[in-house]
Amino acid sequence: MTTVTEADWDALRTAAREAMSRAYAPYSGYPVGVAALVDDGRTIVGCNVENASYGIGLCAECGLVSQLHATGGGRLTHFTCVDGAGEILVPCGRCRQLLYEFGGPELVLETPDGFRTLDEMLPQAFGPSHLG
Repeated sequence: MTTVTEADWDALRTAAREAMSRAYAPYSGYPVGVAALVDDGRTIVGCNVENASYGIGLCAECGLVSQLHATGGGRLTHFTCVDGAGEILVPCGRCRQLLYEFGGPELVLETPDGFRTLDEMLPQAFGPSHLG
């Protein structure tokens, strides 16, 4: 696995900002973009896509996970998220759970105050290993 210092965080932030620029957020006016490294070296991205019924909008992390599987699967190793101003944003609880499924507790997230593992951001998470 690539360590925190080996990841090109500038490139990940740039990819997340580019994805954010393509977000569809006409209702909230709050575009979000995400980017992640995959264990095979790929960079994948996602952006939020809203819907007039509000409740069925898709978070940027949903798009990211969809792209992960559409391009061959794998495990997420490093993740960043930006808001409409391009500033670092942390994922909500629901999205942390989604990231846990595809990156596990060792996934490294960029936060406004540094880097954290997903285990630090979502301690004692419920995951696939809990299912029989």
